[in-house]
Amino acid sequence: MNTLLSIEKRNAVLSRMAELLEQERDNIKTVNQQDLNNYSGEDLAMEKRLLVDDAKIDGMILSMQQLASQEDPVGVERFNFDHENGLKIINKTAAFGTIMIIYESRPDVTVEAGGIAFKSGNKILLKGGKESLLSNLKIVSLWHQALEENNIAKDWVEYLNYNREETQAFLEKPTQKIDLIVPRGGEQLIAFTKRHATCPVIVSGRGNNFVYVNKEADLQKALDIIINGKTTNIGVCNALDKVLIDSNLENWQEFATNLVAELQKYKVEVLGDENISKATNVPQIESDLIWYEEFLNYKIVIGIVDSNEEAIAKINQYCGGHSASIITENNAIALQFMEQVDCAAVYQNASTRFTDGGQFGLGGELAISTDKLHQRGPIGLQHLVTNKWYIYGNGQIR
Repeated sequence: MNTLLSIEKRNAVLSRMAELLEQERDNIKTVNQQDLNNYSGEDLAMEKRLLVDDAKIDGMILSMQQLASQEDPVGVERFNFDHENGLKIINKTAAFGTIMIIYESRPDVTVEAGGIAFKSGNKILLKGGKESLLSNLKIVSLWHQALEENNIAKDWVEYLNYNREETQAFLEKPTQKIDLIVPRGGEQLIAFTKRHATCPVIVSGRGNNFVYVNKEADLQKALDIIINGKTTNIGVCNALDKVLIDSNLENWQEFATNLVAELQKYKVEVLGDENISKATNVPQIESDLIWYEEFLNYKIVIGIVDSNEEAIAKINQYCGGHSASIITENNAIALQFMEQVDCAAVYQNASTRFTDGGQFGLGGELAISTDKLHQRGPIGLQHLVTNKWYIYGNGQIR
């Protein structure tokens, strides 16, 4: 069990980490360039996530500063009960202990996940992908410097430089106690972790997000939201993959044609169901299985539904449980949609690209959970805790 560090010590390490990231900015970019040069480049989304530029470093620094200024998530009272026999019973948040995160190609996770885990009183084991090894090792060396300068053991933030076989062996027989594992990445990574892990796993990563254009939609909003969701960053789990259009929308064929033309300006490959294909001449999907797919690419599927109920049923059947948005000016229909769609985040008239810990005011996230236990959606500082009961007596027996 890790001894809980005082909040002052935890915040001092985070503030120092922010300073070190600024000081080492050029070195981090140089090291990252080596990772980029070594990367084969077959996966565009992976390459985008691998790059560390000034904007990403600014984000890392901001994340450390925000975390340092946030309230301590540990020791927060959640329940207080006075028993009739005089016992005082209190429930408070407590650190998990040791958290392992497995992730691919994103050096910023080495900063953000490390910071969130450390601030919430947890030791973190970072298992990054081989494609970002040099960037990750550089960032971990800064963590170790910040810890040592504050007289704290380096093993609070540990990097596991393991290959696939070593990772599997570690998951099946950990050489230290692990309380929680968060795999953050593609479906293969998640399946691999779930298959081999011997402790609780929170699944994060799968998107396949939907936008439903209801018959009472503002079509300019719909167009802007779809373009934003699809084209601003293809390599993230909150990107948009599927669009459903209400056949009761007046002149839906005209809207669909405009939408396809707009998407094609951004070099997006557009596929449609039978109705959309006939109306807009885009290629027709070969099978309904494509509705399950997350693309992480410039690719989108558009389909027609005949009612709100059909839209809700289709989203619940195919989506990844991450995010879904309805475009409508009818608030009652929006509420029905939001209550019945089974996703971590549901939207009215906004882009799915906002499903993100920083955007939701959490000061970053460890991951975005599509599980329901113990936390759903962005996992921020406040959620990286378990709880514990404190009972004060003066000799009571039952």
